[in-house]
Amino acid sequence: MDRGEKATCRVIRPGGTYDGKQGFSYFEGIARETVGSTGICMHLLTIPPGARAKAHLHESHETAIYVLSGEAHTWYGERLEEHVVVKAGEMFYIPAGVPHLPANLSDAPCSAVIARTDPHEQESVVLLPELDGLVP
Repeated sequence: MDRGEKATCRVIRPGGTYDGKQGFSYFEGIARETVGSTGICMHLLTIPPGARAKAHLHESHETAIYVLSGEAHTWYGERLEEHVVVKAGEMFYIPAGVPHLPANLSDAPCSAVIARTDPHEQESVVLLPELDGLVP
């Protein structure tokens, strides 16, 4: 938003999608590009059955996830040595700089609301291809 523009509230109706570096398609949501946000982004993600992301991290931005339906497995840590299953109704926090790789190992879609402290959403994504093979 330019300094001359007046800040205002906005309603976003997710419709369009974009392909993230991580390998998933996200529904457009709150971001600098859509509403001019300066410190947060929020998007919807549906992970199809059997899909997985590429190993990655967000350099200096935190991530908060609320799972709406289904469940997601996430491996995290320097060598993706930690594992958690996050189910519908649960929240998951990923600190800045922590490598992670989410996947949907079920036969049903997993939908989640994802918020980050990066208003650009994709700008701080760093792919870690050397870790991809560590998760079956």
